[in-house]
Amino acid sequence: HAEVPSEIVDAVLTLHGLAAKLRKKRFAAGAINFDRPEMKVEVDEKGRPVNVYQKVTKEANWLIEEFMLLANRTVAEFVAKGARKQAKTFVYRVHDEPNQEKLQNLRNFIGNFGYKMGPTTNGKEISKELNSLFVAAKDTPEYNAIELLSLRTMAKARYDIENLGHYGLAFKYYTHFTSPIRRYPDMMVHRLLADYLAGGASAKAEVYEKLCKHASEREIVAAEAERASIKYKLVEFMQDKIGYVFGGHISGLTEWGMYVEVEPT
Repeated sequence: HAEVPSEIVDAVLTLHGLAAKLRKKRFAAGAINFDRPEMKVEVDEKGRPVNVYQKVTKEANWLIEEFMLLANRTVAEFVAKGARKQAKTFVYRVHDEPNQEKLQNLRNFIGNFGYKMGPTTNGKEISKELNSLFVAAKDTPEYNAIELLSLRTMAKARYDIENLGHYGLAFKYYTHFTSPIRRYPDMMVHRLLADYLAGGASAKAEVYEKLCKHASEREIVAAEAERASIKYKLVEFMQDKIGYVFGGHISGLTEWGMYVEVEPT
């Protein structure tokens, strides 16, 4: 390997230090630290699954993530506070506070394992309690089930022309702007921003309200399709494993049976 020039090394290490500070500040402000590993299925040239592995996020991922978040937040704040001195129609990524009923179910559930969460309904306090819960339960057999149930208490993020803030990230201003531009809302944001920087008039709110609703609906469809495709390949991967014994965690109970997360898939 060619030696990396010292100025690049210095720049990356400086960025790493800044990312660590941004991350720390975000969690201090009430961001929630969900860190569920993503499952990846490796397939052969015929599309048959040959391996299943966890995609684990590392510090290099966090470095990129923090600056993506910073770019998204900066653009949203710039427009919300008034690009060219006047607030204009824009596409925000918004996220509501947790569902109180689901939160109570979580409190009841974790009580069975000896954990406690206060009765607070204050959003920032809830996020701190959740983070403390994750730290306390880390490396225990029940951790997966607790994190999964905690995730289910969360509202779904969506696109909106009203800047309602992003609860999970603890940002007052947030949008989807960063490259690679892979979502239609990213494109809407880039076009609106370019137009406003060039002194353009505010876009029609009702047009973008419809587009935000459509993008939010399609996002759910796309996410469900992605989950279904992974489940399909996991089932295919496990088809020839009948008779094998695996370790696992019960991750859900229903009146007709239970869900088990099998290690390591």
